[in-house]
Amino acid sequence: ILTALGKTWHPDHFVCDECKLPITESKFHTNDDKPYCTPCHIKVFAKTCHACDEPILDKCVQAMGANWHEDHFVCNDCKLKLIGTQFMDLGGVPYCQKCYIAKHADKCKGCSKPIADKAIVALDAKWHQMCFRCSKCSKPIMKDQSFQVDGGKPHCVKC
Repeated sequence: ILTALGKTWHPDHFVCDECKLPITESKFHTNDDKPYCTPCHIKVFAKTCHACDEPILDKCVQAMGANWHEDHFVCNDCKLKLIGTQFMDLGGVPYCQKCYIAKHADKCKGCSKPIADKAIVALDAKWHQMCFRCSKCSKPIMKDQSFQVDGGKPHCVKC
């Protein structure tokens, strides 16, 4: 005879609510006052990691609408841990800002580098503000300035 959950049980009747096998270990789990063996409790109630599909038994990170092991919530490219940092979600895949900008940000028509901040949109392309220059005199063409196009390249009004 054993006592658990405020009741007295015959050992063969103290069974896991999921697998219906007798609970023989001294440690068991409960949910809604029902007993569960450890494997069933994990299977039924543990959250699953989005990265590895395994149960999360300790700290759970909730981000991007999913649950993650703390060590698995990392940048998809450089593997930097993302807890406590700003990150980008690209189709359910996490990236640190540096990797996201390097791989997925628009590229400047002038220098081909990623555009992280404001861009000038002109000539069916995006440009860093300092890269949008007159192709003749190389002076920057500011966003409020008029310009002309010759051979698909920008020219300031003076040139």
